[in-house]
Amino acid sequence: MLKTALGRFRLVAILEGISYLLLLFVAMPLKYGMDMPIAVRIVGSLHGALTIAYVIVLLHAMVVQSWSIPKSGLAFIASLIPFGAFIFDRQIADEQPA
Repeated sequence: MLKTALGRFRLVAILEGISYLLLLFVAMPLKYGMDMPIAVRIVGSLHGALTIAYVIVLLHAMVVQSWSIPKSGLAFIASLIPFGAFIFDRQIADEQPA
């Protein structure tokens, strides 16, 4: 999976999607419900790093896989929507690595 640009993108996308869900549904409730702001600081930092990695591997996959601008834009937008990364991953699961 990590040997291709598509495989690296899919792995980082899943990790980024998980970190986003943890931020929204675990860390944020801990911050505002139990007054534990450290949860957002930790998970938010991890999510931020994964988001940067997501954009980098997205750009690489875009070039290697010859993705169109609209498809690449959809991949980026998917990272902003909860569960979006998982839905986009399902759409590209059958693509052959270039």
